[in-house]
Formats: sequence, C-alpha cells, structure tokens
Amino acid sequence: MVERCPDKTEADGPIPSTPTRPRSKPRYLSTPNHPYPMNNNPGNLYIVGTPIGNLGDISNRAIETLKNVGLIACEDTRVSQKLLKHFDIKNKLISLHEHSNKNVIDKIISIMNDGTDVAYISDAGTPGISDPGYMLVKEVNEKFGGEFIKSIPGPSAITSALSISPVRIDKFTFIGFLPHKKGRQTELKEAINREETTILFESTHRILKLMKEIDTLAPERTIIVFKELTKMHEQFFLGIASEITKKLESDKGLVKGEFVVFIC
Repeated sequence: MVERCPDKTEADGPIPSTPTRPRSKPRYLSTPNHPYPMNNNPGNLYIVGTPIGNLGDISNRAIETLKNVGLIACEDTRVSQKLLKHFDIKNKLISLHEHSNKNVIDKIISIMNDGTDVAYISDAGTPGISDPGYMLVKEVNEKFGGEFIKSIPGPSAITSALSISPVRIDKFTFIGFLPHKKGRQTELKEAINREETTILFESTHRILKLMKEIDTLAPERTIIVFKELTKMHEQFFLGIASEITKKLESDKGLVKGEFVVFIC
C-alpha cells in the first residue's frame, strides 16, 4: 500500500486550527440530562498512533499533538502515563476502555463542544483496531461530523508483520483476538476455510493452544507467527502448525510476549 508523503509544512507544522462549518441553526447533543447547543466550531478529535514496543517509533507529529491538545483519552492511564512521562508530555488524561459507560464518551463530547481538542491513544499501536477507540469515533462523527476527526498515523502490528512477511499476501482478513471460549472453534474454522490469509492476535497464554488447534483442523496450512514486533526479541516462525508448536515448546522463552499470527 502506497501512502501519500506529506510535505514539510504538514509534517513539522503545529496542529491545524479547527475548521469552520456553517449551520443554519444550532443542533443539540442528546446527553442523558442536559441537551445543550452544539458548537459550530468544536474541538477536533485526534486519533494518535503510539509505539507497539520501541519508543523510537513515535512520530514528531504524534508528540506535538499529545502536548497541544486539551485532553488525552486513553485505554489505561497507568500505561499511558509511562509513555507521556518518557516524552515529557504533561497533560490531563481520561480513561476510556471497553468497559467504560456512555457517560465517559458524553463527557468527551461535551469537552469537544466547548472547543477543546482531544486526543485518543490506545495502550499500544494505532487506535481503533481491537480497542474501544471506534466507539468514540462513532459518537464524534454522529455529533460533529467526520471533518472534526483527524488521523495521526503510527505503528501497527498488522502492517509491521505484513512488511516482513516471507509469504506474499495481497488479500487478508483481520479478526483481532479469537474468543477465549464460546465461539472460538467456530471463528477459527471460518478463518481456516478462507482462501485469503487471516490475520489475528494471540497472547502468551494461548499461543501454544492456538497452534495445536490449527494443527488439528488444518495440519498442512502454512502459518507465520510473529513475536514481539519492534522489540528486542522480535522474530518470526514460518511453517505448519506442528513445526511451530515444536519450536515454541523447545524454549519456554519463545512463548513469552505478544503474537501476530498469519493463517496463509
């Protein structure tokens, strides 16, 4: 995939000023108790990519954005505080995770309605992929429109794995994490039956289980397991599931970390 390279003004410049969007009359937000006039010039929502392991992978634009917004929404404030501290970013945080109630998003919408820019970051990588970022984007789009949602691209485990894949992959389906229990076998069978490559995430606790499941269902299917992308112990394994299982079981250290799995 070829992405447009921004010119120097775009790459190095400050956060752009909020665009204007004329309306014939004020609209009203549907918050639980207090509908209020919608600002014609709300703040922007910046979806900011952060490192998936190597802190050197963050962009200057991401750092400047996180410094300049009025509020940072994040999955886990404890995780995000470490990142912000490393780059000397002093800003307010609000937690937005998969178990957050609607009031959290309503609060963010209210803050944006006052004209304040807000950034959202996940625990690692580009938000909106297997994290609650999409819920915030959906609400902001419904309230203000897509012109107030900005992408600050960054690292992604998916594209990082694709870039070093020894197998050519022109088409793929990404399914995130498989369910732990209910529905796991159904989703895995669907993944195996696809003609195109299926990409999924797996944890250190279930990577061996996944390899054994694939070996049972599709013993001849080519598998690539990427481990600890961008980190010190980054590596990948290519082969059928039984071969990769044998490799992982040969060294307990190999099953530690975070994994991206290609079912080719």
